[in-house]
Amino acid sequence: MTLPETPAPEASFEAPWQAQAFAIVIALHRRGLFTWAEWTEALGAELAAADARADGADYHVRWVTALERVLAARGVTAPDEITELAEAWARAARATPHGMPIALANDPGTP
Repeated sequence: MTLPETPAPEASFEAPWQAQAFAIVIALHRRGLFTWAEWTEALGAELAAADARADGADYHVRWVTALERVLAARGVTAPDEITELAEAWARAARATPHGMPIALANDPGTP
């Protein structure tokens, strides 16, 4: 007897960073940094924002923004620290030779 082929499930994530962001939220929740109700409220607010894409194309970006807001609200980090670190990673990415792993040490703005 031959079993019918089952189509592969669609990928939940289009890029590794999306899976990593998801995993970070799960890990922080499990460690008790925030309740699931707090998380869903923060994510829901991001998804309902006036500038959110109606087609959901920015869902994972909204996920990260919600995480940043929760971390700031909990006093884990300040919004300006998040911005500074994101800018440092962007500079590091631009300074990293093609094909090499991006490392924060590559940031030319780091003293």
